[in-house]
Amino acid sequence: MPEGTARSAGSGVGPSTSTSTSTSTSTSTSTNEPEADATGPDDPDGPRGLDVPDGPGGPVRAAAHVGPAAAPPRGRLASRRGTVDAVLRRSPAQPLFRLAATRRLAVLAYHGIDDPRTFALQMDRLVRVARPVSLARVEQAVTSGRPLPHRSVLVTFDDGDRTVLTEGLPVLARLGIPAAAFVVTELIDGDRPFWGSEAAFLAAHGGTARALASTAPGEVVRRMKRLPDTDRRTALAELRESARAGAPRQEQLTRQDLLTLRRSGVAIGNHTAGHPCLDHCDDDTVQDEITRAHRDLTGWLEGEEPTAFAYPNGNVDHRADPVLRRLGYRTGFLFDHRHDRLMPRRPLRISRLRVNSTTGRDRFDTILSGLHPAVHRLRGGA
Repeated sequence: MPEGTARSAGSGVGPSTSTSTSTSTSTSTSTNEPEADATGPDDPDGPRGLDVPDGPGGPVRAAAHVGPAAAPPRGRLASRRGTVDAVLRRSPAQPLFRLAATRRLAVLAYHGIDDPRTFALQMDRLVRVARPVSLARVEQAVTSGRPLPHRSVLVTFDDGDRTVLTEGLPVLARLGIPAAAFVVTELIDGDRPFWGSEAAFLAAHGGTARALASTAPGEVVRRMKRLPDTDRRTALAELRESARAGAPRQEQLTRQDLLTLRRSGVAIGNHTAGHPCLDHCDDDTVQDEITRAHRDLTGWLEGEEPTAFAYPNGNVDHRADPVLRRLGYRTGFLFDHRHDRLMPRRPLRISRLRVNSTTGRDRFDTILSGLHPAVHRLRGGA
């Protein structure tokens, strides 16, 4: 879908979705790195696929995984977040932030699509208030030194959840919105769930591992992200052997799906082979994770080399830079809940805004404006 053809399918976006809820508990739909919360700091380690969506306020961790006292009741938490979001969007600061945002680049970082209806409303809103641009256009700005147009927004997805194809692509195609999907190559052509989802499920079903001794089930994914990658993979294998039940299988994208996405205007980027936190890997693993994914993607994309990279979990490691430059990467993306410049100063460190498909109208608008990220940082968010 060519850039510049974005169009709205209607005259409005409907009522605010800040009160909508979802009861799905599929392992394919929750985010790996959760949406930022204006009410307090993020938990950057929430397991993907084991959250219970709680409407636009973001996911609430299931009590079976974190204990009954870990979070307020879902309704109360959603109501509190909805109130905060509404106050922020109607505050006198919102127009000022919105004006400033016209001169900044907003890169939206999604994962899977939990709520197709709300995602469609978000994209309808996007083409009305912003200028969707392609990854190629961002890279052109980087290489040419010419800034992007005002109100530029790039839509991205991490991990390669299949809902990007089944639920996201029809909406993007209808509205002419280009996007980029950063995929974990070890998942392609398979049916194994994302490792964080699987680990959380296994731990909740009695799985144990030597490296996770004395770790509560709700803390398993957080702990595993901080392990050296060899130990993380070993711990996951031990969880599989010891759990009372195996994690449900999850249909993943295929090589053909990647070609379909690319032909439809969704650029394919590198998100490593196995999604480790690079800053907890040794030198050889950092290089192998990037180069192995690069090699596989190049083959699957009929010889077209990926040129964009997204850091797993947003964990930047300087050792990735020379590997990415040697392979010809033009851009690298963070997960820091910030805007960037229309002419990004650090092409391998481009900021992104955390959002998901359950984000309601109030919060979506303040994320686009930059007010939500600013309040989030003031409240101690990373």
